[in-house]
This record gives sequence, structure tokens and C-alpha cells, in this order.
Amino acid sequence: MMNKVLWQPDRTRIEHSQLHRFMQQASEHSGLKLDSYDRLYRWSVAQPEAFWSLLWDFTGVMASERGERVLLDGERMPGARWFPDARLNYAENLLRFRDERPALVFRNEAGRRDSLSYAGLYRRVAQVAAGLRRAGVEPGDRVAGFVPNVINTAVAMLAAASLGAVWTACSPDFGLQGIIDRFGQTEPKVLFTTDGYLYNGKSFNSLERLTQVLPHLPTLGQLVVMPYLDASPDLSPVPGAVLLDDFIDAAATEVEFTRVAFDNPLCILYSSGTTGVPKCIVHGVGGTLLQHLKEHQLHTDLKSGDTLFYYTTCGWMMWNWMLSGLATGATLVLYDGSPFAPTAEVLWDIVAQEGVTAFGTSAKYIAAQEKAGIRPRQSHRLDALRTLLSTGSTLTHESFEYVYQEIKRDLCLSSISGGTDILSCFALGCPILPVSAGELQCRGLGMAVDIWDNGQPVASGKGELVCTRPFPAMPIGFWNDSNGRKYKEAYFETFDNVWAHGDYAELTPSGGMVIHGRSDAVLNPGGVRIGTAEIYRQVEKVEAVQEAVAIGQPWQGDVRVVLFVVLKPGYRLDKPLEQTIRHTIRSNTTPRHVPARIIQVADIPRTRTGKLVELAIRNTVEGQPVKNLEALANPEALALFRDLPQLNC
Repeated sequence: MMNKVLWQPDRTRIEHSQLHRFMQQASEHSGLKLDSYDRLYRWSVAQPEAFWSLLWDFTGVMASERGERVLLDGERMPGARWFPDARLNYAENLLRFRDERPALVFRNEAGRRDSLSYAGLYRRVAQVAAGLRRAGVEPGDRVAGFVPNVINTAVAMLAAASLGAVWTACSPDFGLQGIIDRFGQTEPKVLFTTDGYLYNGKSFNSLERLTQVLPHLPTLGQLVVMPYLDASPDLSPVPGAVLLDDFIDAAATEVEFTRVAFDNPLCILYSSGTTGVPKCIVHGVGGTLLQHLKEHQLHTDLKSGDTLFYYTTCGWMMWNWMLSGLATGATLVLYDGSPFAPTAEVLWDIVAQEGVTAFGTSAKYIAAQEKAGIRPRQSHRLDALRTLLSTGSTLTHESFEYVYQEIKRDLCLSSISGGTDILSCFALGCPILPVSAGELQCRGLGMAVDIWDNGQPVASGKGELVCTRPFPAMPIGFWNDSNGRKYKEAYFETFDNVWAHGDYAELTPSGGMVIHGRSDAVLNPGGVRIGTAEIYRQVEKVEAVQEAVAIGQPWQGDVRVVLFVVLKPGYRLDKPLEQTIRHTIRSNTTPRHVPARIIQVADIPRTRTGKLVELAIRNTVEGQPVKNLEALANPEALALFRDLPQLNC
């Protein structure tokens, strides 16, 4: 059944798109008639060397050398190598513009506005990079950020990348254990932070938490504090910390870019930690840059002079994705604070005031706007807005309809899906294709995405989202995984030589895709992936709790976290105990980890090897059948989770 078409680009928009121009070049280079997205996509997958080589030239990748070779061991996944002779620098590509156009605009919920031109950004990066060099940072060293989404954060990341160092970040709303679990593994040499951050009308002190973190980071040589809430923050609680102005070289005016191999590490992002501490996913310089250039210019039609605003924290992959927009010459809008403070329309105020052309957010935000009765089409001038991006979770049919009814009718609504694993997308938007309710418009160019069931491609119907051929944005590995075992187990254990992403999806007759959710037990409240192990580790600290299990329950167009607890003898789940559990989780993780419902049960089903069975519990809660009951040591415990009245409110 075909989904309802909600928007169709007109001929002018199609012919003025960068994708249209790329199609013409691809046709000329290939000698084929690549005059539709479907034909271009099939060529990009069938001829990966030709496609990625043309994309390199089309997007103007800056490099001291590229080399003739494009792909080595192209049948190996993992193991394929892209542009093995290239030498380039990520920051150099993002700092190619040196004019007075605004590069970064910062807004926060308190009404503050700052901006920095491309020329000013280059000078600031030169100063911070000189400070990092003076601090002994060399290629491969880790530079970390415990930071909100402010201008200095972008400067610090680019400065680290200019040296060939590896950037890694953690959102400042993480609790003590969450920070240690991440930075404790990646061992940064320099750590940037602000004195605090804002959220929902409150200010939070970041330095107090870091005093507890620093003893767990023995490799740290310098903590750099970037003033934000206070122009002159008190550093006395943090021995050895220095202010940003005392760290930089204010006299530096030129950036000395260190050009590295295409597959040198650029940044480390973290998995959700489903089975233990988060996995440290290492992304490469060239693959990240080339993939982002493709997604920005061809799939989002981002151009020099456009304004890109993605509501994100610095710990989410979309921050890295947004930052790469500098390579195209766009102005980036950064925001710190709640998307609903001081009013529910604050982000639309910014979209209108800054002339945003591409606005990105989460599916949960769009649903919340609809529920709150917000009608930006009536309350705001959105003349410049051409593209609305949504990710994090599945955008419902109702939200698609809401966008066109209450936000803007002439708008390319692009629901996109990929993840931290690839720092980019498997399926996303397309400026020359129609938008249908509930569908992602297309599979990404150069991404051999398919749907498999029982190890075989399916022509129609649901199945596992897989990628059957290598692509440049594959991680170069996991940190501290020298033999690659953890990396292979994460993506290639299900199917040999085929990337299994863990999404349950289907392809539509129009060439689009529908994501039906994760095929594993990862929780996804508000579009933010949360591993159950991160919750369990905190709940186990509560004296009264014997064991616990968490699931994600579909609720009002989103997913809410439900925690089931087995208590020790003599305890009962009263209000004070619930508060203790929630406080413990919140203090060491993030607010999104805190369960919406906590329910006491007498037993929890497990496999015969002692593993919790979250998926079986979730299916029971949702009234779905549970397969393979013989694998459970105590299948009778599933009855405890059936028809619970607490889950209907």
C-alpha cells in the first residue's frame, strides 16, 4: 500500500538542486543516463569507486594528495580501505572559508546571542591549536569535551582536529559514572569544559562534578575551563585547572594543519552501553568528511550561505554531523538549553530570527509541539525554511501530517536514520523526491542498504536492515579493541561480511524506507538510545533492590522507560524508595535514563545461561507472542508482566 504523498518538489527546486547537478556530472562521467534518483542510486552502489571518486571532486575535498587508488580490498567488510594514498585534514576542510560571513551563531534559553565569522573562527582555532600544541598534544592524542553546545566547543574540536588529535565529547548532563565510563576508557590528555550549562530555567555547575571525575583520569595533563555562565569562574575547587584565555596563544594567527591518512581517527563516539560500559566507536577523518559532504550537499541540498540549525547536545552524533556543515560554507546555529524554555516556541523563534534554511530536531520534539498545539505556520515567518530534518526515533504518520498542516506546506520533510555507529545515515532525505507520510525518502547514495529475512534479501516486507558493501564512513574500529573482535561482534556476527545494523525495517514500492524500531533491546525515549546496562548498574547500588529489568514501552507516539524491580525481603516499593531509585539513576547517568514507571515484580525471566530477556518481557507487555520459550529457565515469570494496570496510564 502506497503512503500518502504530502509534498512534491517543483521543477525549479529540482533543477536548482546540487543533486541534479551531480546527476548530470555522473551521467557524463559514466556514459549512462542517470536521470532519476533510483538510477543514480543503483549506479552509486554498483560502481562505488566511480561514485566516491566523483563525489570527492564534486564537493572539493581539500587534500595535499589524493592518489590514484580509491578502494582496496573492496569485498572485505570490515577490511576495505578507501583512498589509501590520500593525505588530508578535517579541520582544514571546515576552515576553508576565511571571510566575514557568520560561521557560528550561538543562542541559549536565557536570550543570549553571540556570533563568530569564518575569519574569526579561523583565528580562534589558531589560538587554541597553539595552546594544545604547547600542552604537548600530538596526532592520535585524545582531547575531550565535557561541554554544552557553545561556540568554544566547536573551536576546541576543530583545534584538536587541526593537530591530528582525536576529539571525544560527553554531554554535561551525564552523571559521575557516565563520564568515567567514557573518558576513563579513552584517556584524554586535555579536557575542555565550561563552568556550567543551562536547562529549563536553571543553571548547573559542571566543575563540581569534574572534581570527582579527575581522579579517574590519570592521563589528563590539563583541564581547560571555558567561561560561560560566569565571565570569571572560581577555579579553586579544581586544582590545576586553567581558564581558556590563559591556555591559548593569543598571538597565533595561522593554523598549522597536520595532514593525516584518510583512515586516521578523527573522533570517538560512545555506544549506549547495552551490555556493559559503552563501546568507544572510532570514526575516521576522510570517511566522516566525505560522507557528511554527501549528506549535506546532495541529500539536504545545503549550500554556501544557507543556515543550518540542529537541536542537539554535544554528546549526540548529530552535533558532529552539523559541525561538518562548515565545509559547505553554511552558517551553523548552536543552542544551549531546553527546547521548551522559556516558551514552547523558543526554537521556532530562532528559526525565524536567524533565517534558518534547514532545521533539525527529534521526532519526539515534533510530536510534543503537536500535542502542545503549537502552530508555527501561523505564529512565525518561516520564509527561509526549506528543509526539516527529523531523527532519533520513528516519525509517525500523524507527525508528518502535522508538519505540513501547522509548520509549512512547501517544505522537504526528511526523516533520517543511521546512528552513532556510522556517524551518518543509511536512509535519509532527497530534495528531488516526494515526501510520503511515514517514510524516509530514500537509501543514501553509495550505501548498499537492503532488508534481509533469515539471511536473504526480501523483495517486500519487514526484516533486518543490512548494508552489503563497504562504505567510507564505517568505523575504523573500537578503542582498545586491538584484534577487532568487539567490532566484528557488534556488526558482523549476524551475517558474515555484511553489516547488520539492528533496525527492523522495510523498503517501500516508491524506493523509500519505513523503520519499525530496533531489533534489539535498546531503549529509545525521546529519540535518544539508552542501553539497559547503564540503568541496571545504577539500580544495583540501591540497597533495597535485588535485581531489575528495563524495557521501552510505546507511549503517546514516543517510548517511555519502564523499570521492573525485584526487592529484597522486607522491602516494598513505596514513594520514598521510588525517589531513591530515580535519584540514583539520574545522578550517575542522564535525565533520559530515569524510568517513567517503576513496578515491583516477584521474579524476572532469564535464559538458561542467566541473561535477562528484555525483548520477551516487552513483547508480553505489548500483548505480542514470545518465541523460543524453551530457552528460558523460568518462562512462568513472564505471566507477571501481562496486563499490568500501571502501564495503561
